[in-house]
Amino acid sequence: MNSPVLVLNHNYEPLNICTARRALMLVLGGKAEVLERNHHVVHTTNHDIVCPSVIRLGHMIRRPLPNVKLSRREIFRRDHYTCQYCHRVTNDLTVDHVLPRHRGGGHSWENLVSACRACNHRKGGRTPEEARMRLLRPPFRPFAGPYYTIERRLQGLGMEEWRKFLPHTMSVIDDEQ
Repeated sequence: MNSPVLVLNHNYEPLNICTARRALMLVLGGKAEVLERNHHVVHTTNHDIVCPSVIRLGHMIRRPLPNVKLSRREIFRRDHYTCQYCHRVTNDLTVDHVLPRHRGGGHSWENLVSACRACNHRKGGRTPEEARMRLLRPPFRPFAGPYYTIERRLQGLGMEEWRKFLPHTMSVIDDEQ
């Protein structure tokens, strides 16, 4: 009952991923239709129900574009796992405040960058200009497209029956993981 189910909007746009239990409640309540089924079966006293894998809502849900949450992982992802000072690609990164916090620098997208340990130590509590270090590019708030939320939840699931309902860009992202 906890297997993942892809939820599509009325226009077949990927909307969310929920549990099979929630999906069955939507289907039995008449709020969604089943497009694909998986191999799991729920046994009730009167019926055997094959769990859905993809459902489509019966009405359109309008939702605002999501915001990217400020976190270490998202900063590294924005900077392509590259030190913004020495341009080295690595998974051993730290987060650096361009304007140090003790000098009034905030904890925001525009003040945080990925830095390798050596560069972060070398820069210390100074600004990049004072440390004579140049940024690869200025930090910025990343754009979250309409599929941002679902892309993050898709990684590692690899559900084959979902592929035909996902935009090509999302299928490529899932293949790379």
